[in-house]
Amino acid sequence: MLIRNYIFVIVMLAIFKKEIHQFFSSITGYVAIILFLLANGLFLFVFPDTSLLDMGYANLDGLFELAPMIFLLLIPAITMRSLSDEFKSGTMELLSTKPITWWQIVWGKFSACVLIVLIALVPTIVYYVAMSALAAGGSSLDSGSIIGSYIGLFLLGSTFTAIGLWASSLTTNAVVAFLVAIFTCYIFYNGFDALSKVPVFSGGADYYLQMAGIRYHYNSVSRGVIDSRDIIYFFSVTGLMLYLTKMSLQRKIWQG
Repeated sequence: MLIRNYIFVIVMLAIFKKEIHQFFSSITGYVAIILFLLANGLFLFVFPDTSLLDMGYANLDGLFELAPMIFLLLIPAITMRSLSDEFKSGTMELLSTKPITWWQIVWGKFSACVLIVLIALVPTIVYYVAMSALAAGGSSLDSGSIIGSYIGLFLLGSTFTAIGLWASSLTTNAVVAFLVAIFTCYIFYNGFDALSKVPVFSGGADYYLQMAGIRYHYNSVSRGVIDSRDIIYFFSVTGLMLYLTKMSLQRKIWQG
């Protein structure tokens, strides 16, 4: 069992390294991350309607309200070619003949994409440093809430990544994968919350519809309170989408 697990990790790491190298070997990877940081910077420090400098008090609420919307574009851009290009180039058929499990492929791709999302997030810590330096009268930022918000943002990014991989496994067209991922991520994030506001669901069902969506749990974690129910939700949705990705890969190979 120990040897099997060791081999599993070694193969997964090989796929992980290949994915990272492939992403950063072209300008697309750098452009995606730069645009994410540029969009955040413009909205949070330049555009007057959303600028943190015009809020009157030091906080990073704007970042954690804005970042999920930018993630809706960034993460599908990261994942759209991850599996679709493998099928388009015929590499997936080759991988299926090797002593590699489907889970090794899925976890290797997923881990690499999550790391890229994390790389995009790390520079935003500069915003925390900047707002701390600008805080007046010796006041300080609510570090507990900010840490919780970053944890929520990372969990959100991981879930969006799993959805993006699933979308990429459905087609050989990266643009189609990109659009499907955006639509599905939006439905999971905002769709249930919007549906709960329909009058017919008021009186009890609206609460459960909100709980079925990502936004409810993201907002809960962002308050700085790490509830096990929120963590279980994110892990469950991520696990479900990765399982669907595995099933999609198997089906396409069998049909091919």
